[in-house]
Amino acid sequence: MKKQTIGLNILAAVLTPGAACACACGCGVFDVGTSSLMPERAGGTVFLNYDYQNQNQNWSGTSSAPGENNEDKKIETHTVTLGLQYMFNRSWGAKLELPFVNRTFDSAANAGSLNWSGLGDLRLRGIYTGFSDDLSTGLTFGLKLPTGSHTHTEALGDIDRDTQIGRGSTDILLGGFHRGSLAGSTRWNWFAQAQLDLPMLKQGDYRPGLEADAAAGIYYDRLSLGCVEFSPVVQVIGVWRGRDNGAAAAPDDSGYQRVLLAPGIEFNLRPVKIYADVEIPVYQNISGNQLIAPVLFKVSASYTF
Repeated sequence: MKKQTIGLNILAAVLTPGAACACACGCGVFDVGTSSLMPERAGGTVFLNYDYQNQNQNWSGTSSAPGENNEDKKIETHTVTLGLQYMFNRSWGAKLELPFVNRTFDSAANAGSLNWSGLGDLRLRGIYTGFSDDLSTGLTFGLKLPTGSHTHTEALGDIDRDTQIGRGSTDILLGGFHRGSLAGSTRWNWFAQAQLDLPMLKQGDYRPGLEADAAAGIYYDRLSLGCVEFSPVVQVIGVWRGRDNGAAAAPDDSGYQRVLLAPGIEFNLRPVKIYADVEIPVYQNISGNQLIAPVLFKVSASYTF
């Protein structure tokens, strides 16, 4: 974004971050903090995001806990998301995201390590940016649809509902974003973004907890190396997730609050942008016993047309 160039390709997605909740501690966090939700003009952007987390540490409250307190030992997740965003004019647009997930699940209750892959839950959003001529402020609204499987089974053992690739629920998605310059600078810029994920329709007597994600960051724009422009970025990401409920849920081992620090860098090779960051937890308050990832990784590539 020039003055807005960053990236906020930072996100895709950072925040869908029990016994272990596969996505309870990290997946959603990948949904805030990127420029893919912060359009600059009419037209389209196609993007591909890769997110990785390895939940292998048991955590309870604000500190680590003995591994024997949790039957689940590891949940490793690779997510590749294909997305398309199109602004029909300077006020209205739409965005579609379809993830593909590979997950490995180790539990003392199972006979071996489980590994499976499949499509995740489709996200469809509308975008409104008619508040200003530079599209610097916007609202997003839409649905998460239950396209990912929430009933996958393996011969070696059972997969809990909170460890399935799909959540099985239809969710309302509400969000907003803003970006601007710091003290009138042409190079120092900031951005903020927030998203609310409100599960509405459930399946199989499992309702995932409500989740609220937010990100705020600064970046230094228009540094160059040869013909390549790049911008260092640092952002703070906050996640609040309520407890799951229903007969198939584990409410005592779900729900959490997290704060992560995410340094990153974006390269602008117009019309291509490449963004990468690492997301490091600096505060975690986990209900019951849940697996957490000590660090999360993200890479995003986008093409504007």
